[in-house]
Amino acid sequence: MSLPDLPPTFRQPAPADRPWWWRLVDVLGAEASVSAEYADQRFASQGDAESWVGEVWRELAEEGVDSVVLFEHDREVYGPMSLRP
Repeated sequence: MSLPDLPPTFRQPAPADRPWWWRLVDVLGAEASVSAEYADQRFASQGDAESWVGEVWRELAEEGVDSVVLFEHDREVYGPMSLRP
């Protein structure tokens, strides 16, 4: 006997549900290594992604992120955008 799938309200969103994400780049142009709190964040809309980076850019910079690049799925939307003041 198979149980029904969880309703969308209770399941974790799939990448298709949250296609927007930031590539976090260090000063050498490589992927920046950041704490789990900031790693692998995905967003439902471009506005959500931009709001998030606007709220945490200082913390990202403190963790060694020099710039960010915005993606929708695999499509680069814009960037790199510097996090330096």
